[in-house]
Amino acid sequence: MAARKSPPVSTLLAALRQTYPDAHCELEHSSPLELLVATILSAQCTDKRVNMVTPALFARCKTAADYVKTPPRELERMIRSTGFFRNKAKSLRAACRDIAEKHGGKVPDTMESLTALQGVGRKTANVILGNAFGRNAGVVVDTHVSRLSQRLGLTKQKTPEKIEADLMKLVPCEQWTLFSHWLIWHGRRRCYARGPDCEHCELAQFCPQIGVER
Repeated sequence: MAARKSPPVSTLLAALRQTYPDAHCELEHSSPLELLVATILSAQCTDKRVNMVTPALFARCKTAADYVKTPPRELERMIRSTGFFRNKAKSLRAACRDIAEKHGGKVPDTMESLTALQGVGRKTANVILGNAFGRNAGVVVDTHVSRLSQRLGLTKQKTPEKIEADLMKLVPCEQWTLFSHWLIWHGRRRCYARGPDCEHCELAQFCPQIGVER
């Protein structure tokens, strides 16, 4: 049987919007700084775990300077359960030191300024710009977005930078942030890395299932 063709992007976007009308960033935060911290902690860790750790952390550290002043051992203890806690503590302190010293304590709101912060890459900057400042500067490419964009036939690329470049050409700019949320939600709720629930998938009728092991 011939493989299904990838759907028109407009059809895919409409299906995703209908399936996940309430999609949003699932890292709990109330400020750009809190989102930056949560995003750094989310590396190789679930949002659920990060959201269990951050309430106490945010109560202890309310400003960028607070993270710099907090003894490294104490900071490591507070974020230990997120994994790689020593490296994450270093990244948090370094980024917050830059914010405190170079940006008057406020998280910058441009791609150039954010990626100039120590420990902050393009993916993290996209999360901050899209969700804290409402700016569609790019597409967040995490493991879910990478996996689904390949399965859906939207890209053949393997690296986040190249995948993002392909997606930015296909998806309207004003939907870049939402598109990331839609794919992330679908990846967490249906299109799992192992054993995707293709039988009940809302996109099954036009998904080419590229690379899906059945």
